[in-house]
Amino acid sequence: MIKDFLEIGRIVGTHALKGELRVEPWCDSPDFFKGFTTLYYDEKGTAKAEITSCRSHGSLVLLCLEGVSGVEAAAALRGKTLYIRRADAKMPEGSYFIAELIGCEVFDADEPSRRYGTLTDVTRTGANDVWHIRGERGREYLIPAIPDVVVSADVGKNEVFIRPLKGIFDDEN
Repeated sequence: MIKDFLEIGRIVGTHALKGELRVEPWCDSPDFFKGFTTLYYDEKGTAKAEITSCRSHGSLVLLCLEGVSGVEAAAALRGKTLYIRRADAKMPEGSYFIAELIGCEVFDADEPSRRYGTLTDVTRTGANDVWHIRGERGREYLIPAIPDVVVSADVGKNEVFIRPLKGIFDDEN
């Protein structure tokens, strides 16, 4: 399902004394943050946070936000989730966010009338993502999100089509 505002990361601490924030990014790369000038403190976009500086620091992002000066102000934001406006994200055609996959119905690419279940979670493993699919009977199935398995995803229609590895869904018949 396409969402207007998406989680991009969580503030995990401070950096130095001038109000810089350490952010754990929930995106493909810390560099993805560099494409934004505005973040939001809520999923409705009512509380804006203007970025005054942003840089990668290993697997984290170091950011300065307008109005956050000093280590005390920064420390008060620890644990806060940050959001982006989807319209502000520069994404290639056909790309989607993990958060938009959650809740999609999963179907067989070769037999579209065969529904496997609902995509409930995505685990990032490094080699490839693993999709968690809750079957009709409540069982959870794990499939690798690789090109041989995932044929297409249309988050606007809330649908994903797969060619599962042999034997994964045999007990759902």
